[in-house]
Amino acid sequence: MDKLKQQPNRKRVALVIQYQGGRFHGWQRQPTQRTVQEDIETSIAQVLGYHVPIHGAGRTDAGVHAAAQVAHFDDVSPIPPQRWADILNQRLPDDILVRGSAEVPLTWHARFSALWRRYRYTFYTDKCPNLFVSPFSWHYYYEPLEVELMTKALNPLLGRHHLAAFRRAGSKRHHSWVEVQETQCYRQGPFIHLEIQANGFLYGMVRLLVGLLVEVGSGKRSLANFTEIWQHQQREQVKYSAPAKGLCLLRVGYPDFPLPSSIWFDTQPLFVFQVNQEREAGKMVT
Repeated sequence: MDKLKQQPNRKRVALVIQYQGGRFHGWQRQPTQRTVQEDIETSIAQVLGYHVPIHGAGRTDAGVHAAAQVAHFDDVSPIPPQRWADILNQRLPDDILVRGSAEVPLTWHARFSALWRRYRYTFYTDKCPNLFVSPFSWHYYYEPLEVELMTKALNPLLGRHHLAAFRRAGSKRHHSWVEVQETQCYRQGPFIHLEIQANGFLYGMVRLLVGLLVEVGSGKRSLANFTEIWQHQQREQVKYSAPAKGLCLLRVGYPDFPLPSSIWFDTQPLFVFQVNQEREAGKMVT
């Protein structure tokens, strides 16, 4: 790697990556588990003939999806940076896809140059299970969830706060301060989508937050108590982590990004159910 840094023809290549997290033990390389980082690094090595490390914008947990993860690696080959997406897609397994690639300055870093990350959590609330939405949502049908209450619970999180209550054990981060920039909670038919954008996220933060938030939406916990728990850093009160499969890294924001927004901005399709009223009434539709 040190020799690579000294090469005068070194280029930095940025990738926008999608993956279905169900068969991965997270983003970061693990000694004995399959990870996204390892699969991509293996594919790059197949092309170059030697190992090159890649650096991601965020380390998603096991089972978490990504619609537009961003990563970079350094390259001294004659391959044009914009060609790397097609080259890697010919070698990657079918649960990883590179949507685009481009050259970025050598001072640019997928993690440290990012201004924000945005996650989306998806609930499926119909009582009848659905095989085609199950891999990407939490099938939560036990009791109704009130979107208005969940929205009110999220509003006080805006701004810079110490969110140790939503931090899993094992994190190497030295502090728990997070600047939450935007939150949304909205329903589309039987689906509820929760989106949160911040400058960074704690280990396990979104899933722990969602696990506590459903108690507000179902009426089991008051708005005041929800806020009190995270404001007073009462980690012991946050007992449940929402299932990983409902969570997706939606996008990452940079001050200057060479790829068009159509590649990275909103690439996780929302599930939409259109109920035919005549069919619901038992009438024949022709």
